[in-house]
Amino acid sequence: MRVTMWGFAVEVDDRRIDCAADSLRNQLVEYERGERREFDVDVRFPDSFTGDVMRVMASIPYGETRTYGEVAAELDSHAVAVGQACGRNPVPLVVPCHRVVGAGSLGGFSAAGGVDLKRALLDRERGAVQTGLDRFD
Repeated sequence: MRVTMWGFAVEVDDRRIDCAADSLRNQLVEYERGERREFDVDVRFPDSFTGDVMRVMASIPYGETRTYGEVAAELDSHAVAVGQACGRNPVPLVVPCHRVVGAGSLGGFSAAGGVDLKRALLDRERGAVQTGLDRFD
Protein backbone atom coordinates (compact mmCIF):
# COMPACT_ATOMS: atom_id res chain seq x y z
CA MET A 1 0.00 0.00 0.00
CA ARG A 2 1.32 3.42 -0.89
CA VAL A 3 0.63 6.23 1.56
CA THR A 4 1.65 9.86 1.47
CA MET A 5 3.04 11.37 4.65
CA TRP A 6 3.96 15.06 4.67
CA GLY A 7 4.24 14.97 0.88
CA PHE A 8 6.43 11.84 0.75
CA ALA A 9 5.14 8.58 -0.75
CA VAL A 10 5.88 5.61 1.52
CA GLU A 11 5.37 1.94 0.68
CA VAL A 12 3.92 -0.17 3.50
CA ASP A 13 3.62 -3.91 2.81
CA ASP A 14 0.13 -4.45 4.17
CA ARG A 15 0.52 -8.21 3.62
CA ARG A 16 2.67 -8.16 6.79
CA ILE A 17 -0.10 -6.52 8.82
CA ASP A 18 -3.23 -8.21 10.16
CA CYS A 19 -5.62 -5.32 9.79
CA ALA A 20 -8.14 -4.17 7.19
CA ALA A 21 -6.54 -1.84 4.64
CA ASP A 22 -9.04 0.95 5.38
CA SER A 23 -8.31 0.71 9.10
CA LEU A 24 -4.56 0.87 8.46
CA ARG A 25 -4.97 3.90 6.18
CA ASN A 26 -7.10 5.65 8.81
CA GLN A 27 -4.53 4.94 11.50
CA LEU A 28 -1.74 6.30 9.29
CA VAL A 29 -3.76 9.48 8.68
CA GLU A 30 -4.29 9.82 12.43
CA TYR A 31 -0.55 9.37 12.99
CA GLU A 32 0.24 12.05 10.42
CA ARG A 33 -2.21 14.44 12.11
CA GLY A 34 -0.61 13.79 15.50
CA GLU A 35 -3.71 12.03 16.81
CA ARG A 36 -2.09 8.58 17.15
CA ARG A 37 1.16 7.45 18.75
CA GLU A 38 0.79 3.68 18.34
CA PHE A 39 -0.79 1.49 15.71
CA ASP A 40 -3.52 -0.97 16.62
CA VAL A 41 -2.35 -3.74 14.28
CA ASP A 42 -0.66 -7.11 14.48
CA VAL A 43 2.56 -7.25 12.50
CA ARG A 44 3.79 -10.55 11.06
CA PHE A 45 7.52 -10.28 11.69
CA PRO A 46 9.82 -12.28 9.40
CA ASP A 47 11.56 -15.27 10.99
CA SER A 48 14.98 -13.74 10.46
CA PHE A 49 17.43 -11.20 11.82
CA THR A 50 15.32 -8.51 10.13
CA GLY A 51 12.34 -9.70 12.17
CA ASP A 52 14.42 -9.56 15.35
CA VAL A 53 15.43 -5.96 14.57
CA MET A 54 11.81 -5.10 13.73
CA ARG A 55 10.68 -6.37 17.14
CA VAL A 56 13.20 -4.10 18.85
CA MET A 57 12.15 -1.14 16.66
CA ALA A 58 8.50 -1.79 17.51
CA SER A 59 9.37 -1.47 21.21
CA ILE A 60 10.92 2.02 20.90
CA PRO A 61 8.43 4.50 22.37
CA TYR A 62 6.99 7.39 20.39
CA GLY A 63 9.31 10.39 20.53
CA GLU A 64 12.38 8.37 21.53
CA THR A 65 15.30 6.99 19.55
CA ARG A 66 17.89 4.25 19.86
CA THR A 67 21.20 4.08 18.03
CA TYR A 68 22.09 1.31 15.62
CA GLY A 69 24.73 0.31 18.17
CA GLU A 70 22.23 0.10 21.04
CA VAL A 71 19.94 -2.13 19.00
CA ALA A 72 22.95 -4.21 17.93
CA ALA A 73 24.05 -4.66 21.55
CA GLU A 74 20.56 -5.82 22.49
CA LEU A 75 20.69 -8.43 19.73
CA ASP A 76 24.39 -9.33 20.13
CA SER A 77 25.06 -8.13 16.61
CA HIS A 78 26.73 -5.22 14.78
CA ALA A 79 25.47 -1.71 14.03
CA VAL A 80 25.94 -2.12 10.27
CA ALA A 81 23.82 -5.29 10.26
CA VAL A 82 21.12 -3.46 12.20
CA GLY A 83 21.18 -0.59 9.71
CA GLN A 84 20.80 -3.04 6.83
CA ALA A 85 17.87 -4.74 8.59
CA CYS A 86 16.24 -1.35 9.20
CA GLY A 87 16.48 -0.73 5.46
CA ARG A 88 14.62 -3.99 4.80
CA ASN A 89 11.72 -3.09 7.12
CA PRO A 90 8.63 -3.83 4.99
CA VAL A 91 6.29 -1.77 7.17
CA PRO A 92 7.92 1.61 7.84
CA LEU A 93 5.94 3.98 10.05
CA VAL A 94 4.04 1.06 11.62
CA VAL A 95 7.34 -0.46 12.75
CA PRO A 96 9.24 2.77 13.40
CA CYS A 97 12.63 2.28 11.75
CA HIS A 98 12.91 6.08 11.73
CA ARG A 99 13.51 5.88 15.49
CA VAL A 100 16.86 4.12 14.96
CA VAL A 101 19.65 6.64 14.39
CA GLY A 102 23.41 6.82 14.12
CA ALA A 103 25.55 7.62 17.16
CA GLY A 104 26.41 11.02 15.70
CA SER A 105 23.89 11.48 12.91
CA LEU A 106 20.40 10.56 11.79
CA GLY A 107 21.75 7.66 9.78
CA GLY A 108 19.89 6.61 6.67
CA PHE A 109 16.27 5.99 5.79
CA SER A 110 15.20 3.75 2.92
CA ALA A 111 11.67 5.09 2.46
CA ALA A 112 11.01 7.65 -0.26
CA GLY A 113 12.09 11.02 1.03
CA GLY A 114 15.05 9.45 2.78
CA VAL A 115 16.61 11.41 5.61
CA ASP A 116 14.30 14.38 5.01
CA LEU A 117 11.27 12.25 5.86
CA LYS A 118 13.10 10.64 8.80
CA ARG A 119 13.89 14.10 10.18
CA ALA A 120 10.26 15.19 9.73
CA LEU A 121 8.96 12.11 11.56
CA LEU A 122 11.37 12.51 14.47
CA ASP A 123 10.77 16.26 14.74
CA ARG A 124 7.01 15.73 14.89
CA GLU A 125 7.24 12.98 17.48
CA ARG A 126 9.75 14.81 19.68
CA GLY A 127 7.77 18.03 19.42
CA ALA A 128 4.57 16.29 20.53
CA VAL A 129 6.31 14.66 23.50
CA GLN A 130 8.15 17.81 24.58
CA THR A 131 5.16 20.14 24.31
CA GLY A 132 2.51 17.66 25.40
CA LEU A 133 0.65 18.19 22.14
CA ASP A 134 -1.26 15.29 20.73
CA ARG A 135 -2.12 17.07 17.50
CA PHE A 136 -0.16 19.09 14.96
CA ASP A 137 -2.12 21.68 13.00
